[in-house]
Amino acid sequence: MKYFNKLLSKKHLFFLLISFTFSFSLFAQKYDTVIKNGRIIDGSGNPWFSADVGIKNGQITFIGFIQASDATKVIDAKNQIVCPGFIDVHTHVEDAIQKLPTADNFIYDGVTSIITGNCGSSEVNLAKFFDELKQIKLSVNLGSLIGHNSVRRYVMKNVFRDPTAKEQTQMEALVEQAMKDGAVGLATGLIYIPGTYSKTPEVVGLAKVASSYGGIYASHIRDEASKVKEAINEAINIGREAHIPVEISHFKISSKPLWGQSNVTLDLVEKARLEGIDVNIDQYPYTASSTNMGTMLPSWALADGDSLVHIRLTDPETRKKIREEMLKGLKADNRKNFDYAFVARYRADSTLNGKNITEINKLLGRKLNMETEADLIMDMVDKGGAQMIFHKMSEEDVARILQYPFTMIASDAGVIQFNRNVPHPRGYGSNARVLGVYVREKNVLRLEDAVRRMTSLPAQRFRIDNRGLIRTGYAADIVIFDENKITDKATFEKPHAYSEGIDAVLVNGVAVLENGKHTGLKSGEIIYGKGKVN
Repeated sequence: MKYFNKLLSKKHLFFLLISFTFSFSLFAQKYDTVIKNGRIIDGSGNPWFSADVGIKNGQITFIGFIQASDATKVIDAKNQIVCPGFIDVHTHVEDAIQKLPTADNFIYDGVTSIITGNCGSSEVNLAKFFDELKQIKLSVNLGSLIGHNSVRRYVMKNVFRDPTAKEQTQMEALVEQAMKDGAVGLATGLIYIPGTYSKTPEVVGLAKVASSYGGIYASHIRDEASKVKEAINEAINIGREAHIPVEISHFKISSKPLWGQSNVTLDLVEKARLEGIDVNIDQYPYTASSTNMGTMLPSWALADGDSLVHIRLTDPETRKKIREEMLKGLKADNRKNFDYAFVARYRADSTLNGKNITEINKLLGRKLNMETEADLIMDMVDKGGAQMIFHKMSEEDVARILQYPFTMIASDAGVIQFNRNVPHPRGYGSNARVLGVYVREKNVLRLEDAVRRMTSLPAQRFRIDNRGLIRTGYAADIVIFDENKITDKATFEKPHAYSEGIDAVLVNGVAVLENGKHTGLKSGEIIYGKGKVN
């Protein structure tokens, strides 16, 4: 018995020593990085609080008081705001991210994760796209939607007709494969060809496939001007029929006669939510949009490929019909000319970048009337078209939409090459503008709520489980900024300017922006949708 007790005490001592050693190792755990002296806004909408943040292996592992000696690297937040990295749910980076993988314009604006493939335009083979990006590595995390326009064009080209049953099945199969490859949902651009040629049932069929794999439906709706209410209702109806969450992209009113009616359009969203339909919206905080010049022409004129478009634009009778429709739309918007439309990028003649259609018409010595301006637009489209900026919204509507509690902040931008062309400033300063103008200067939003709209709300909407909050176990995507200095510097006249007031940006625990400067590091990951099949 004495021998047994002695043996038991030795075993007990052995386990006590193991337990003590384990506890000591936890106590003495070294963090890769500790952020000290910050005021944390955790992304939930709750008020800020003082705490340190410990990071190890790309994750947040502790929030509280941490000894500086416990960390390999210490970042002094200097009493600035420490919050989750911003998630930009509406971007278009397919054509440039491979050449500009450091995504500087996004990083300098505090963005750590982006969702691309919006407005119906995406890579069709997402598995190949993701593999390519993993090889070159990015400074931001990236997820993608599968674009309806891209899928339709792949199967049907740019034809102006309904799909056959076989074609519908082919499109649904492509959407299914994309969801299995990790798409976060389906995106439509119903104002663009060939998506504008589709009817609602076609989109519902594709949305049902995305829904079955846990995706969402994000839509550039069919009309954001005179028929905006009908277009919103169509998006809601697709959500209702396909049983899929709906995201209405860059929510706005682009019709001058309807300025001030954002309360009506927001009410449509609110009523849908009360009905039980999961609808959210996103917005960029500017009174101008940006898209291609082709949207200024009736969509039927752009069908069936460039050669037929050229024939229509040069045939006198067809050209006259196109002009009449363009002028009818202009007059319906209570405008006398196209001076609201500025050229951002025109490959045929870059000297016209930054000028509006009326200015260009005058510069070319043409008659100063809306008819010749419409002809100028057709001529430019025939030469390849242009990326445009359209000043067509009111500040009243922008502010009211921003105040809606389920509005997310998005840039609707791509990766921008610095000092090239005259792009929309939203690509440089959307988040900083909200925090500087609409929080600090205009008091439209509280700081904590603005951060929520940039972090946990988009993470919830796009079903990104481990980002969007300062929480233990979450990815260490973090932004440190001075709420008294954060400012968007980009303007419409001089758009190439990075935001100021953001001191540091961490992506998966790695400082890609430090002391206000991009480090060149690329620690981003691919964000896969719920339907990903390994």
